[in-house]
Amino acid sequence: MTDTYDVAPPEPPPSASTVEMTVFPKRPAQAVDLSKPAPLGWWPAIVVALVAFIDRVEINLISGALPAIQDHFGFSDTVGGAIPTAASIAAALLLLPAGRLADRAPRVVTIAVVVLVWSICSVLSGIATTFVMFFAVRVLIGAAGQLYNPPASSLLADYYPARSRGKAYGFERAGYYMGLPTGVILGGAIAEALDWRAVFFIAAIPGLLVAVLVLTVKEPMRGLGDQMDRLRTGSVDPEGGHVALTDTASLLASARELLKVKTLKGIILGQALLSLGVAGLFYWLPTFLERTEDLGYDAASGLAGGVGGTGIVIGIILGSRMGDRHHGVRPGWRIKVATWFLLVGAVGLTGAVLVPGLPVRVTLIAVACAGFAAAIPNLTAASADVVPAHRRGMGFALLTFLVTLGGALGPFLIGLTSDIVGATSYDGEPLALAMLVLVPAMFAAVLALLWIRDTFEDDAARAQVGPAGAAEAESE
Repeated sequence: MTDTYDVAPPEPPPSASTVEMTVFPKRPAQAVDLSKPAPLGWWPAIVVALVAFIDRVEINLISGALPAIQDHFGFSDTVGGAIPTAASIAAALLLLPAGRLADRAPRVVTIAVVVLVWSICSVLSGIATTFVMFFAVRVLIGAAGQLYNPPASSLLADYYPARSRGKAYGFERAGYYMGLPTGVILGGAIAEALDWRAVFFIAAIPGLLVAVLVLTVKEPMRGLGDQMDRLRTGSVDPEGGHVALTDTASLLASARELLKVKTLKGIILGQALLSLGVAGLFYWLPTFLERTEDLGYDAASGLAGGVGGTGIVIGIILGSRMGDRHHGVRPGWRIKVATWFLLVGAVGLTGAVLVPGLPVRVTLIAVACAGFAAAIPNLTAASADVVPAHRRGMGFALLTFLVTLGGALGPFLIGLTSDIVGATSYDGEPLALAMLVLVPAMFAAVLALLWIRDTFEDDAARAQVGPAGAAEAESE
């Protein structure tokens, strides 16, 4: 009788949905189960979310500590609003070159270097001895602050097929928007307990840790996510769908070509207007609550961050799930979901500015944050869907470039309006009236999305033609 204990059990047959394909450059092909929403796991999305989180924490530390920093250096609301505006403009100037780099250089290494630069700049913020030095460092960190986005967004589009991108970008947007209230809370609490300089020293430590974590993510083949989508339909060979194309057009020519995609153009316009409102809201919210509700700045920053964070978590969960649920089934589904949630956010923001009383105000702030947070991952995923894989770095750079410019205006417009109103005979709180400048932009963002509600499917189909189709388009 044969002793079966020394015989290895037969391996189960591979699933019909499992294919052998090259996933990482210069590495052997590996089995990939295409039936899974995330065939390569969720770790890359989690790491990118941590990068987005630490970026927004560092950027928004100044919001929570702003009253203490204003007391120390003695600058006006206009100057206070100019700090993030100048930083955002500096970032915007570098974004298009960063997008070209994302389409050509290893994205993982680029992201790790960017995070390391943030940490160094955070320390420099804490040791600034004059306002000019502090302002210059904040501009420098702002210039680096958005440079992770083009390579990170391109990376996620390659790791995840289209049906899972809403969730993947939901992770990233969750990290990004959770970083806003976290930075506000930490900035106010640490400035109150210790000193505003300690705020920036402490923030550098997690930044260094995240830079190390980024290096645990492997660089995937470009176009991998699209290839997995095509393999599920049997329309491409496992080794025949990688993108080896390089965008040879000039920087401006590439940007002009991308802006011919109507869906992308509408998303950029909508997100730029939305960014104006979100940036202005989160930058001035602690100060707004401090002045209108008679709170200390540590309490105001904690309340603003806690309420905003709650709304963001709810919005990310709802938006990501709803956006992925009917993607590919109902035409333009992600755009429609984003439009409705953005409308909810616009109404909530309007009420939060106009209706006095702390309980009502914080409830409406939570509603606004939930609406905005639910809309944005759907818009980000839709952007990936309508841009060809070999141009996604530039596509996300263009999106982030114009969205950053929109966000740059928000804090400055509110600060400037506050000072102008304060110079008049108006006997109310000038900042409360100044916050109203955000409202028209939010409703204009809704109109921008309504403009593209019927163009998504055609633009997405053109973007998914594969390398052969892309090569043919390049030669025309």
